Amino acid sequence: MKKILWISIILFISCAKDKKEDQFLIKFYEGGFNVKGAQSGYVNIKGDTIIPAGKYECYTDTLRTHAIVKEKSGRIIGIDKKENTLFEVYGQNGQPDSPRDGLFRIIKDGKIGYANDEGNIVIAPLYKCAFPFFNGQARVAIYCQIKDNEGRQMMSTDQWIFIDTKGKLVEK
Repeated sequence: MKKILWISIILFISCAKDKKEDQFLIKFYEGGFNVKGAQSGYVNIKGDTIIPAGKYECYTDTLRTHAIVKEKSGRIIGIDKKENTLFEVYGQNGQPDSPRDGLFRIIKDGKIGYANDEGNIVIAPLYKCAFPFFNGQARVAIYCQIKDNEGRQMMSTDQWIFIDTKGKLVEK
């Protein structure tokens, strides 16, 4: 009976260990250094290459639920460990949107929404224009014009509204 108990415990621990190893991927650099232009990819805890260096420009250091990467085409996307595209990330000047109040902007069909740090879409892409969150609120508009001003996008409308981090309208 003790043997069966020990074998069960050992099996449980080894299964739990294998499961933990698959829970995240770590960014690596070809050549070992994070210098401008260095190729990067993702390995598992065993050191096995899961996403090869050079396939994407990798922004996320540890891929737990998602990673932000740039495709060779320049499109910035969120991917999971199996490289499924979760969403397109809003970006400016070739850089992904930074999380503010735990949310960052995403794009779908020309509309802007928000995803959280776990990679979940929490506010569906509904807005033509949207700013990052600040103190729990974001300024958004369903209708607006986007104008180019010396390489920078300028959002213009007289129909701005404010939403909270759940997407609910905030009265001003």
